[in-house]
Amino acid sequence: MSKLPLRLLEQIGTYFILLINAFSRPEKFSVLYRQTLREIEKVGINSFPIVVIVSLFVGAVITIQTNYNIENPLLPKYLIGVTVRDSLMLEFSSTMVALILAGKVGSSIASELGMMRITEQIDALEVMGINSASFLVLPRVIAAVLFFPILCLLSIMVGLAGGYLSCVLGSVIPPSEYIYGIQYAFYPHYISYAVTKTAFYAVIITSVASYFGYHVEGGAVEVGRASTRAVVQSSVLILLANLILTRTILQ
Repeated sequence: MSKLPLRLLEQIGTYFILLINAFSRPEKFSVLYRQTLREIEKVGINSFPIVVIVSLFVGAVITIQTNYNIENPLLPKYLIGVTVRDSLMLEFSSTMVALILAGKVGSSIASELGMMRITEQIDALEVMGINSASFLVLPRVIAAVLFFPILCLLSIMVGLAGGYLSCVLGSVIPPSEYIYGIQYAFYPHYISYAVTKTAFYAVIITSVASYFGYHVEGGAVEVGRASTRAVVQSSVLILLANLILTRTILQ
């Protein structure tokens, strides 16, 4: 039991050393620019389908469930639109989408870097005098910080569209009531709150996944374990960051 705190401190120290190496001596701007564009496609554009599908159905489900639970006839129906909007902005499109991306993007990053480690590609970069941490980790972090907020905004819009479709196709409430509810008492601060949280989550997902993949030891089995640990640790840190950021920003 006494080794557990020491092991945890060792992992935290190694994690921050990796980040320091990644940010301290970046490669040429042209190289960093090309790598970042490649990573934007991998971590961002390729995540469009899963974000759209999940957000569309979640928006529709929240609309239906809210309508089902509002039994008081004195409550106006436009409150359903308010509930869907605030649920998407405050929690789902930032935190829940980040958890989904931790599973998709985080596992992919950990697996890719893990395979590069066990096939000695990272060692080859070091032999050539390339800062492997900067070359492999920094573009992923930058790409996620730039593109994850776009995915968050996309999730909000698609989720609201899903709620509207459930009103039109499922006759939940009149669409005009739903649209009025979306516009009612709208606080633009909610948008900046969601985007800010998503940017923090982007750093957590990419850096933690890079840490576990970069420091893989062993063979292919260890790569799979590193991917699993990356997803689990990222998810826990996202939930912890969600608590801290919510308490800090919304107080």
